[in-house]
Amino acid sequence: MATDVVMPQMGESIAEGTIVRWIKKVGDKVDRDEPLFEISTDKVDAEIPSPAAGVVSEIRVKEGETVPVNSVVAVIGAAGEAKPAAEPKTPPAPAAKAAEPPKPTPQADGAPTTAVQTSTQVPTAEKPQPSPGRSEDRPLASSSAPPAPPPSSSGTGLPPSHEATADHRSLGGGGQPGPEPRTTEDLIRQRSSPLVRKIAKEHNVDISQLHGTGIAGRVTKDDILGYLGQEGQEGKTSRAPAVPAFKPSGLDRVERMSPMRKRIAEHMVASRRTSAHVHSVFEVNFSRVAQAREKHKAEFERAGAKLTYLSFIVKAAIDALRAVPVVNASVDGDTIVFHNEINVGIAVALDWGLIVPVIKHADEKNLLGLSRAIADLANRARNKQLKPDEVQGGTFTITNPGVFGALFGMPIINQPQVAILGVGNVEKRPVVIEDAIAIRPMAYLTLGYDHRIVDGAVADELMSHLKKTLENWDPNAV
Repeated sequence: MATDVVMPQMGESIAEGTIVRWIKKVGDKVDRDEPLFEISTDKVDAEIPSPAAGVVSEIRVKEGETVPVNSVVAVIGAAGEAKPAAEPKTPPAPAAKAAEPPKPTPQADGAPTTAVQTSTQVPTAEKPQPSPGRSEDRPLASSSAPPAPPPSSSGTGLPPSHEATADHRSLGGGGQPGPEPRTTEDLIRQRSSPLVRKIAKEHNVDISQLHGTGIAGRVTKDDILGYLGQEGQEGKTSRAPAVPAFKPSGLDRVERMSPMRKRIAEHMVASRRTSAHVHSVFEVNFSRVAQAREKHKAEFERAGAKLTYLSFIVKAAIDALRAVPVVNASVDGDTIVFHNEINVGIAVALDWGLIVPVIKHADEKNLLGLSRAIADLANRARNKQLKPDEVQGGTFTITNPGVFGALFGMPIINQPQVAILGVGNVEKRPVVIEDAIAIRPMAYLTLGYDHRIVDGAVADELMSHLKKTLENWDPNAV
């Protein structure tokens, strides 16, 4: 028995997903829960397991295509079962009686060509009567189309393509129309992020009327902010001046941005436009931390964890956030939301981009628990095994460019947070200690913060607390 494979909904606000790679091809055998394909969504990239064992008999969505959630993307058939998708593409030979004129039919009442027709008023047993006056009600692409793919779980019966929306709208042109369902494009636009919907509500903006630049026309924060900024200027709704045209030479290699790269670009530009970025850099002596790390490293390894400098920094940052709670906050319009929980995001560099999984309730974990959480999230991020809720809900982010040798960086805030900590490379340097020159493991820590609610004195207070904790760490305490 054939099993449909659908695009999963990887989170409440996720409206669509992009097929990045098919791990299995048509004709390949697949076991239940074996990775079948990779997807990219607004929140996370993930490998999707097969819902059943069998043979991949049909792939309906190509790599790089974006489709709404719950759309059928493939079919798993029983072992040895013939491919069911090959025949529908070639229409059967026309018969004398069955060959209706290839003209568009009125309304399609009772016509057996699409799944949407079950909602019409004429019983399916009756034959449709042609009506010359209504010949334009139905698009040509659907009048002679092969049997439609299985209906989506939304109940519309539409295939996961934007072409189907034209058929859907044509059915509401006469008779006794019920409430006309929204098109797939409208669903994608209106199911934008909560932040976009909140901004739209505050300014009485109809999201469905905006031109989205996100995946599959999704309206991003940049789009709506650009619309609000240009509202009233000759009725234009474009969000920004056109980027100067660039003409590559014959030696250049041109490729499209991946879905993840597009999201990173959108989020970074939106953050720069949203927050008043300021950075403070502190130099920290890691001598006491190095002693503690050397003393307890073997103990942590026996417990299945790796004790790194980052573990100490995360722990010290949590203590500093407790002392300076305004840095563990978010801006909501003209109000400040102080978070009771401390959920620390750890930026993980991937070969194909960057992702920030979140350690939930980080303030409730000891050094061993934090070390395990950091290693687990980083490992699953690189293997595309993160869940959507594991990259959401962060209240503070730490990024570690020092692992690549950087002395320090000026990181961009991860919205809707108000601060981010950048960790530089820990290396031995000559320093002055009590009028003597000594060699110590040193590193620069950079705090990027939103000056809308975090003043310089407050940011420096947090960094001073962080520096003091690290430089006075008890080597016996882990």
